Amino acid sequence: MSYWNEDHQHTYWNPYFGGFMLGLLLIFTFYMTGRGIGASGAMKSTVVFALYEVAPKHVEKSAYYSRFVQEDKSPLNTWLIFEVLGAIGGAFLSGALSGRAKFKIQHSPKISSKRRLAFALVGGILFGFGSQMARGCTSGAALSGLSVMATAGFITMLTIFGSGYLVAYFFRKNWI
Repeated sequence: MSYWNEDHQHTYWNPYFGGFMLGLLLIFTFYMTGRGIGASGAMKSTVVFALYEVAPKHVEKSAYYSRFVQEDKSPLNTWLIFEVLGAIGGAFLSGALSGRAKFKIQHSPKISSKRRLAFALVGGILFGFGSQMARGCTSGAALSGLSVMATAGFITMLTIFGSGYLVAYFFRKNWI
């Protein structure tokens, strides 16, 4: 599988440009909201909203879920929802501008599409569980923490990259 087009031009945007734009987003987010960015809160709000639609009495009785439900305000009425929608829209725009907006499963020739999807599903579940256990995702803990020079941000970033480096050895055959 190649990530190059017919003219051997790389089809991804420059990662330094992405990092620069992420830095600007962090500054803007701190200015507008007084907090950094994060995405796991949007998932939590979506789950609370869906659960409230199906079982409102359960949500109202739950010590955890009831904190996010107010009579006059939907759990979806949070800036985090709009942040995630913007990220999805931005990803689509990036793919469309680079000619890569297609439905396909990218994987190594050494594994099947089913295995790739299974790994993505398990990884997504672990990420969601971990982000709720840690009370935030990597974006909120590491990026926002680092941008305000918080010790926890440095520890989180070192842990993310360190554990990723250690675990990558065992899973590299799935991508190389």
